[in-house]
Amino acid sequence: MRRVRYLRWWIVALICAGTIANYLARNSLGVLAAELKTNLAMTTQQYSYVVGAFQLAYTVMQPVAGAIVDRIGLRTGFALFGLAWSAANMLHALAIGWLSLAFFRGLLGLAESAAVPSGIKAIAAWFPARERSVAVGWFNAGTSLGALIAPPVVVAVSLWADWRMAFVVTGAVGLIWAATWYAFYRSPDEHPAITPEEQALIAADRPAHPAKRATAREILASPRFWTIAVPRFLVEPAWQTFSFWIPLYLASERGMDLKQIALFAWLPFLAADLGGVLGGYLSPFLVRRFGMKLIPSRVAGIGFAAVLMIAPGCIGLVVSPYAAIALFCIGGFAHQIISVLINTLSADVFTAEEVGTANGFVGQAGWAGGLLFSLLIGQLADLIGYAPLFAALSVFDLIAAVILILAIRYLTLPESAR
Repeated sequence: MRRVRYLRWWIVALICAGTIANYLARNSLGVLAAELKTNLAMTTQQYSYVVGAFQLAYTVMQPVAGAIVDRIGLRTGFALFGLAWSAANMLHALAIGWLSLAFFRGLLGLAESAAVPSGIKAIAAWFPARERSVAVGWFNAGTSLGALIAPPVVVAVSLWADWRMAFVVTGAVGLIWAATWYAFYRSPDEHPAITPEEQALIAADRPAHPAKRATAREILASPRFWTIAVPRFLVEPAWQTFSFWIPLYLASERGMDLKQIALFAWLPFLAADLGGVLGGYLSPFLVRRFGMKLIPSRVAGIGFAAVLMIAPGCIGLVVSPYAAIALFCIGGFAHQIISVLINTLSADVFTAEEVGTANGFVGQAGWAGGLLFSLLIGQLADLIGYAPLFAALSVFDLIAAVILILAIRYLTLPESAR
């Protein structure tokens, strides 16, 4: 096979493509929320249970999925989970009520839970520590790109055929990606297209003798885990609220129809893409420009973005729906900076042998927060409106930044990266 220079960046592109397929399937529900409430006779509370079924399954399965990928290998594991989430999303077309929709949504959550632990594991294997935040930024851009293209794609298919076909089409995309991943992915030690120079660059950042993989109990007992997991619990509700509730908010409180949602609901995710990419470059910039150390540069970036997250908390203060979308855009931009840097911290402080499991547990903490907040929205949105709930998201992110700053001493690099 012909050698490919900078192959690690092509690996990131492949991971990003998988994340796009993952989030395209995931966000199809949010785009169709208003239509599904009518066609399946769902209340807002029942819709929150459908969302919660996905979140609960995802929450429970994420560390399990990370451990499975650690055990059977990234190439096979990620491909199998990709096939599973594609099939689960296509099954949504068979839903006849909110209970069946919640069941299929739960299957999707079980399968999609492998995406982030797998991506972080691949980046930990392919990138030296100094480049990881940039790589995670581009990988994380896939979450926003998938969410960005979901409104126009899902609405177009729904208007062309119906909502059932929209789930089939968005699910089928993942089948193509899973086959591509299995065909082209290999580890740095085994990939036939890697150059000797790149292999040496990656190997130089690895310990001479790989560390013993930590057990789940050892990971959960470590202060570095909780220093990342608690902030992730607090910040994750924002992204899940954006993903699952923005279209319904625009329909119910801002009076937008399906076509208007298709025109405008993607904008916060475009801003999120920019934030995700910038978040990757922000940490190296702080290291170069201000001489900061690696871990403090990540935490400083999170603190900066947490301040920006005040913007979506002010949505209840604006009258224009377009001003509300602009505030959502700032929120999407800020949250993805936070997401990139928190995920990178997992790859920083856990070894390549254990990062899949560790990031799965961190993700579980985040999704537990997202699940609880979605259920809270379902209970309160029709009673008090969305404005106080969006304000709470801003407070959560600021608290998360303070916790990271106060507990930064627990975030230490593995010996090989010091």
